[in-house]
Amino acid sequence: MKHYEVEILDAKTREKLCFLDKVEPNATVADIKSMFTKSHPEWYPARQSLRLDPKGRSLKDEDILQNLPVGTTATLYFRDLGSQISWVTVFLTEYAGPLVIYLLFYFRVPFIYGPKYDFITSRHSVVHLACICHSFHYIKRLLETLFVHRFSHGTMPLRNIFKNCMYYWGFAAWMAYYINHPLYTPPVFGDDQVKLAVAIFLFCQLGNFSIHIALRNLRPAGSKTRKIPFPTRNPFTWLFLLVSCPNYTYEVGSWIGFAIMTQCLPVALFSLVGFIQMTIWAKGKHRSYLKEFKDYPPLRSPIIPFIL
Repeated sequence: MKHYEVEILDAKTREKLCFLDKVEPNATVADIKSMFTKSHPEWYPARQSLRLDPKGRSLKDEDILQNLPVGTTATLYFRDLGSQISWVTVFLTEYAGPLVIYLLFYFRVPFIYGPKYDFITSRHSVVHLACICHSFHYIKRLLETLFVHRFSHGTMPLRNIFKNCMYYWGFAAWMAYYINHPLYTPPVFGDDQVKLAVAIFLFCQLGNFSIHIALRNLRPAGSKTRKIPFPTRNPFTWLFLLVSCPNYTYEVGSWIGFAIMTQCLPVALFSLVGFIQMTIWAKGKHRSYLKEFKDYPPLRSPIIPFIL
């Protein structure tokens, strides 16, 4: 059995960082990262990006050395991805923040609205309903992070957590300030508008949860296997017939329902910004599906059927 020699160069400076001798041909990129860590412990595997070209794409951990377009002496280029943090930690931090922040405004803790309003509840029922819906949404997200989601990548750059938390926490505070404000006024069309909005919100929350369960069942525990998602017996998953990422479709629908319920401009802006970001993610995943699966259903759109 022939062995490989692997040299690892810095992708920016082309400086030789490591030379690995007698590497097994069936070694994976993950194995090579582990070997590299022995000589450079500051770069643990999760923060390593190895590639065939300095400006090329990162190789997947499961890629096998002998299947790569290299000779018996392989040159790989290294980039430092920076300090990493687990996706579970990121999501728990992102979602716990809005839950706590919103409740601080809802209970009108001191120094928010003035001494005469401290711990005084709103007289409007929609305010209490909005708090229940907002709390339900983020408690659901926390539980899904712990018990439902399976992540294809174990970590993400640590710096991203600050950007993500600013987005989620900041918008939560902005929305909560106005919805729980002593001068807040209920929606123009009263109870009818609120009932319609709650129905939209709950429908989309159930749909979002159903899609997450369907996606979880596609990937066995500990696996990075990717499959084409298809509708199941659950009617909420039938949106897969027309959309590649119905979890985002339902997520946007939930926030539209919440915006109608509260008739609050910050909620509407949060929904718009979220829709733009989720559209970018959905388009990326849709392109990935089309590239990876030649038999991918042609009728599907990324996030909105037949439109977007």
